[in-house]
Amino acid sequence: MGNFDIHILGCGSALPTTRHLATSQVLNIREKLFMIDCGEGTQIQLRRSRLKFSRLNHIFISHLHGDHCFGLIGLISTFAMTNRTADLHIYSHPELQRLMEPQLAFFCKGMPFQVVFHPFDPKERTIIYDDRSITVETIPLKHRLPTCGFLFREKPLPNHILRDMIDFYEVPVYLINRIKNGEDFVTEDGTVIPNGRLTTPADPPRAYAYCSDTSYLPRIIEQIKGVDLLFHEATFAQTEAARAKETMHSTASQAAQIAKDAEVKRLVIGHYSARYEDESILLEEASAVFPNTTLAQENLKIEL
Repeated sequence: MGNFDIHILGCGSALPTTRHLATSQVLNIREKLFMIDCGEGTQIQLRRSRLKFSRLNHIFISHLHGDHCFGLIGLISTFAMTNRTADLHIYSHPELQRLMEPQLAFFCKGMPFQVVFHPFDPKERTIIYDDRSITVETIPLKHRLPTCGFLFREKPLPNHILRDMIDFYEVPVYLINRIKNGEDFVTEDGTVIPNGRLTTPADPPRAYAYCSDTSYLPRIIEQIKGVDLLFHEATFAQTEAARAKETMHSTASQAAQIAKDAEVKRLVIGHYSARYEDESILLEEASAVFPNTTLAQENLKIEL
């Protein structure tokens, strides 16, 4: 089973602090890297993570508040200085392309690769990326600007071959893939060997849901039902519920309630307000509702 790892590069909110960097994450899915959001300092954190720049070809931007995209031009400039040639694909609200094209023309003129923008409507639930391994679907959220989360869902894998049984029944090589995909095998004398004798079931496909920034929004529960890991913003404690509502953010207990109602396996919370010098209050609040909760921290790696 290939890797499916989430690397937290930054988990703070808009106001910079010495404790946390602005929002960014990288998913390593079978050695392909996918970035979600790109706040200030992201490229430094990417180096600290020891992830290979050359494997990062896709960046997803949830919304156009600066703490989620101010790091893009620096990262792209660094890519240009390292002689990157592979295209970089950016998925975002259409306005990002209009904002960035003058910066790219001024700061990155003549770079040896193309930045390819893939605009989408954050208010619509739609698949914006699809390859042999995964799909990425938008999760419409509720914030002060058009905002969405992202659902990364692994595609089902073929069954595992039992090599001893394949050898025993002398299955031809050209039939292996068909058997992996569920076919029975018929021997030369017409005996049907059921697929269950030749294979074992594949590992269940994994799914990761990223939800930041948003007001408490129960309508996302159906879409993220049962995911292996949910990242949900928890900017405030419940004592600041009025402030959360005013700024269209969530409290830790609200994030946990979403996780509980969606029956997810694990919850990680982040996007902390700068007012908290100790986020344990947020962890305690969330854990009271959904015990399997983790605090996001820079350089945290979560394996699915």
